[in-house]
Amino acid sequence: MALDSLLSSPVSSRRLGATLDFSRMTEQQIMSLAIALEEEDALIYNTYAEVLATDYPDTVRLFRAMAAEEDGHRHRLIELYRQRFGERILLIRREDVRGFVRRKPVWLAQPLDLDKVRAQAEIMEADSRRFYAQAARRTSDAAIRQLLGDLAAEESRHEAQAETLGNRFITAKTVHSERQTQRRMFVLQYIQPGLAGLMDGSVSTLAPLFAAAFATHNTWNTFLVGLAAAIGAGISMAFAEALSDDGALTGRGSPVIRGAVTGLMTSVGGLGHTLPYLIPQFGVATALAIVIVAVELMVIAWVRRRYMETPFALAVLQVVVGGGIVLAAGILIGAA
Repeated sequence: MALDSLLSSPVSSRRLGATLDFSRMTEQQIMSLAIALEEEDALIYNTYAEVLATDYPDTVRLFRAMAAEEDGHRHRLIELYRQRFGERILLIRREDVRGFVRRKPVWLAQPLDLDKVRAQAEIMEADSRRFYAQAARRTSDAAIRQLLGDLAAEESRHEAQAETLGNRFITAKTVHSERQTQRRMFVLQYIQPGLAGLMDGSVSTLAPLFAAAFATHNTWNTFLVGLAAAIGAGISMAFAEALSDDGALTGRGSPVIRGAVTGLMTSVGGLGHTLPYLIPQFGVATALAIVIVAVELMVIAWVRRRYMETPFALAVLQVVVGGGIVLAAGILIGAA
C-alpha cells in the first residue's frame, strides 16, 4: 500500500510512528486537520473556563466566547468537508504533522496564571491564522480555498479580538479583583502551608539537634539526629495538613498538594541547620548551624511580613524570640 493512501486512511500516522509532511498533505487531510485543530482549541478554551469558573467569572465569559468562535469555524469546515469528501473524517491530529508546536496540556499548567492564559489565547489564534494562510495556498479546490482563506482572515482579526473580548468582559476593576483573588488563593494554597511547615521544621528540630550536639560533641551523630528529626517532622506535618480538611469549603485547594508543600518545607526547615554537622569540626559546624538558624528565622519573619501582612517587628518578635528560646533549651539540655 502506498504511503499517501495509508496516511489518508483512518489508521492515522500515529499508529505507524510516522509524521505527515504538511507540503505533501492532500486537501482531504488538510480539511481533517483543520477540523481537529478547531476542536482542540475549543476544548482548551472551555477547559480554561471550567478551571477558572469559581473565582474568575469575567475571564470565563471571555473563554466561552472564544470557544464559541472555534465551534463556528468547525461547523463550517465540517459542512464543506461533507460536500467534498463524505461523512468519514480522517483521524489526523496536531502531533501527526511535522512542524506543529505541541502544546502543554492544561492540567500540567496548574495553577493557571491569568496573564499567561490570556497571552496563550493570542498565541493560539496566531497559530491558527498561519495554518489557514498556508493551507489556503496548498489547495486548488475553489470552495475549500475560499473557506480556508476566509478563516485565515478571521483568525487574523481574532488575534486582536482576543484583546477586544478581554476589554469588553474584563475591566480594570475586574483585573484588580481577579488578581487579588489569585493572590489570596496562592497564599491559602501554597504560602500558608509552606510557611507552617518551614516554621515547624526550623523551630521544632532545634531542641533535639542542639541537645544531641552538646551532649555528644559528635558531628556525625548530631547530623543523624537532625536528619531523623527533619524527615520525621516532615512526614508528620504532611499527613496532618493533608487530613486537616479537603479544601472544598475553605478554598485551600488540594489536600494532597497542601500536604506535600507542608511536608517538604518542614523537612527543608529542619535540614538547613542540620547539614553543617557534616563538617567534622564541632565548633565550626555549630557556629555555622547557629548562623543558619538566624537566617531561617529572619526568612520566616520576612515571609510573614510579605504575605501575611504581619508587621515586621512583630514577626521578628514572634519567630526569632520563640526560636531563640527553643535553641537555648536544646543547648542547656544537651550540656546538662
